[in-house]
Amino acid sequence: MTEPTFERAEGDRAYELDRAHVFHSWSAQGALTPFVPARGLGTTLWDYDGKAYLDFSSQLVNLNIGHQHPRVVAAIKAQADIMTTIAPAHANIVRGEAASRILGRAGGHFSRVFFTNGGADANENAIRMARLVTGRDKVLSTYRSYHGNTGAAVVATGDWRRIPNEFARGHAHFFGPFLYRTEFWATTPEQESERALQHLERVIQSEGASSIAALLLETLPGTAGVLVPPPGYLEGVRALADKYGILLIFDEVMCGFGRTGDWFAWQNPVFAGVQPDLVTFAKGVNSGYVPTGGVIISDSIANAFSDDVFPGGLTYSGHPLAMASIVATLDAMEDERIVENAATIGADILGPGLAELAAKHPIIGEVRGVGVFWALDLVDDPETRHPVSGAVVGELKGRLMAAGLLPFTVDNRIHVVPPCIVSADEVTRALTIYDEVFTAVEA
Repeated sequence: MTEPTFERAEGDRAYELDRAHVFHSWSAQGALTPFVPARGLGTTLWDYDGKAYLDFSSQLVNLNIGHQHPRVVAAIKAQADIMTTIAPAHANIVRGEAASRILGRAGGHFSRVFFTNGGADANENAIRMARLVTGRDKVLSTYRSYHGNTGAAVVATGDWRRIPNEFARGHAHFFGPFLYRTEFWATTPEQESERALQHLERVIQSEGASSIAALLLETLPGTAGVLVPPPGYLEGVRALADKYGILLIFDEVMCGFGRTGDWFAWQNPVFAGVQPDLVTFAKGVNSGYVPTGGVIISDSIANAFSDDVFPGGLTYSGHPLAMASIVATLDAMEDERIVENAATIGADILGPGLAELAAKHPIIGEVRGVGVFWALDLVDDPETRHPVSGAVVGELKGRLMAAGLLPFTVDNRIHVVPPCIVSADEVTRALTIYDEVFTAVEA
């Protein structure tokens, strides 16, 4: 492939316009020096100097099918020639096809899809459905979680972003399992699971089980650190939900559509096939080519609104351009066996390669993940497990980018999250870069 050429002046103009006029999320505006990519293709980005970067961030862990997949781009263009927009009240062929394809991958007891503009409002509407169906108000979610930046979703979120935004009612939090930094003095995965479930049941009882509408969980918490649940945990959560008449919502915004090497994370054998009542999605369903998301609804919940009005809606629900991108994405992922590629890459190359890095570099306290969804928990001392400072992570990020790899960093972690289309050669190249950078920083 011939590397593209770019005008440096255009890159300078892009930076100037951004700094003059664009207000960035989760940032102190005066401290920003944003990266200015010029073009993307597959797993690669180029800047305006023509330098190539392996995109091992997948942007915000959403670019599962890679940059500029030709089938998805062509589908968006073709739909633009037919119908660029239509009200959600009307039936639309491409919207129906998108819903049908999503339900075909979800299987089980799911029968309907409510489309939203993204993951946050998917969680908003799942919470709304749960409250209406149960007649209860409270939603329980974990402290180590992120569910979006809208009213209820950000309060359901457990991390620091919740605290300045706590304006929604009816939310309580609990600790989920995380053996490496256990809250429960556990020493084995089995202990962690058992004690985390006991803790959850006590929170349910203390909050008043009859007041709780839903448990909202990321099936595999992403931004919080790629926290793979220990054996038995999700089965135990499902059992507690059933015991107390609480609905179970799985947030698969980040972990769905190939990221774990399965269409949905809950379908991965490590989660024992535990089925939720509602599933929220966005990101990987079309790799963010056009903003979209949604709620996958089980039969029983969908039937609750057969005669009663669902009091919710969005102007762009099921937007035709987004729906066309979903259809093309899911078809391409199936035809090109992209989900299977993510599973194979994770099991055979990426997971073992990261484990080798951890054995070589003391700064890597733990490697966690599955498929193309991994995190490196970085520590000052492997014995105390004290997290490295932000300055160390900043140095690592700078060195990785200088070496031609775009990382995803959170707190004391590097998340290794390439597109699901990543090749063995690209993973090998990235592992070499990580190795060289860790060696330099440790020195």
